[in-house]
Amino acid sequence: MKINGNEIRPGNVIEHNGGLWAAVKTAHVKPGKGGAFNQVELKNLIDGTKLNERFRASETVERVRLEQKDYQFLYAEGDSLIFMDLQSYEQLQLQKDFVGERAAFLQDGMTVTVESHEDRPIGISLPDQVVLEIVEADPVVKGQTAASSYKPAIMENGIRVMVPPFISSGEKILVDTNEITYIRRAD
Repeated sequence: MKINGNEIRPGNVIEHNGGLWAAVKTAHVKPGKGGAFNQVELKNLIDGTKLNERFRASETVERVRLEQKDYQFLYAEGDSLIFMDLQSYEQLQLQKDFVGERAAFLQDGMTVTVESHEDRPIGISLPDQVVLEIVEADPVVKGQTAASSYKPAIMENGIRVMVPPFISSGEKILVDTNEITYIRRAD
């Protein structure tokens, strides 16, 4: 779908210079001399490079719609992660580095959303919060105030997180998968 250069908004995905780019920031500029333009910060969806580009209202760009599909995480095999399409039951294999460090939060049966363009995976989103068990936590030091002192703890997936002093080994906690931070005790 073609749109004018001044209609690009943050979050839009466009085809530009032969690649797929997501608009990160936009600013409409009206200089004293010359025509107005839209200053757009773009991020390449394939390799992550950034680019600042000016688009005039007279220019048109191709807006791309990404297909979003829900997949279920099945298992990890070496450097590959295996997912299953929830509608067709077809399997999808992605590399661990495609998911990044958040791959450690994948749990059996977890539902994730995979964004793709022309059947090529572009991005993946995990649930914002997961429940994990603490396997190792430092003991509480008497006299520490609970307000400001957090202690390091290691979760079952091997990731280190800072938790309040009252959390001990064997407890389940809710963790933010984007910030990799403790939220609260799990129910």
